Amino acid sequence: MITIKSPREAELMARAGHIVADVLALVRSRAVPGVSTWQLDLLAEEFIRSHDGATPSFKGLYGFPATLCTSINAEVVHGIPSRKRMLAEGDILSVDVGACIGGLHADGALTAMVGEVSPGARKLLETTERALAAGIAAARAAGHVGDIGSAVQQVAEAEGYGVVRELVGHGIGTQFHEEPQIPNYGFPHRGPRLMAGMTIAIEPMINLGRPEVRTLPDKWTVVTVDGSLSAHFEHTVLITGNGARILTLPSQAPAAQPTAV
Repeated sequence: MITIKSPREAELMARAGHIVADVLALVRSRAVPGVSTWQLDLLAEEFIRSHDGATPSFKGLYGFPATLCTSINAEVVHGIPSRKRMLAEGDILSVDVGACIGGLHADGALTAMVGEVSPGARKLLETTERALAAGIAAARAAGHVGDIGSAVQQVAEAEGYGVVRELVGHGIGTQFHEEPQIPNYGFPHRGPRLMAGMTIAIEPMINLGRPEVRTLPDKWTVVTVDGSLSAHFEHTVLITGNGARILTLPSQAPAAQPTAV
């Protein structure tokens, strides 16, 4: 069921969104060669819980064991943080995180460059971020879900990249995953209608090669079938009469300083 959020609910989601944006920025700054994804996960959980009333959305969700999803190189999404996974020069690290305040969630993701990366990796990240911006610009009241997917798909496929089909964005609010699904492909003027007050997570997952993916035996980590790099960027947005308001933006106040990695 698609839910419409009250102004109070939207502001609670924006508070959660500030935390999501701040923790993503923090993790990006600490994503350097030699750091483990487990260390980054500890940092993120401590940061989220340092905010009064805030909890990690992912930890325990469907049995997921961590605060962050940390996916390296050909891993698309849902990578599990591990003491054994050390970042190396030239890696790209996709980080997905959610935070909850007052029973309302926000969700965001980015793909970070670890040291100096290849020109191909850099272009993939830049294009995926542009695809996200195009999807957000297409998210307007009285429009359709297909407008978002079409906008994302056009940006990605213009560069010859593969758009993942099996994984999609989603509605979000009191439940982490709500209706409607938000595919990163499609046709304009198709799909559920967008209405003011809807909150959705738009999250392009774009592969340098083919779009096909598979899930590893851990039953969580999704990887590209052809071993190509994959990038992931995401914002939670509120549909308004004047377009989409991004809720996962950094806070204005200086962020609390957690324990150093």
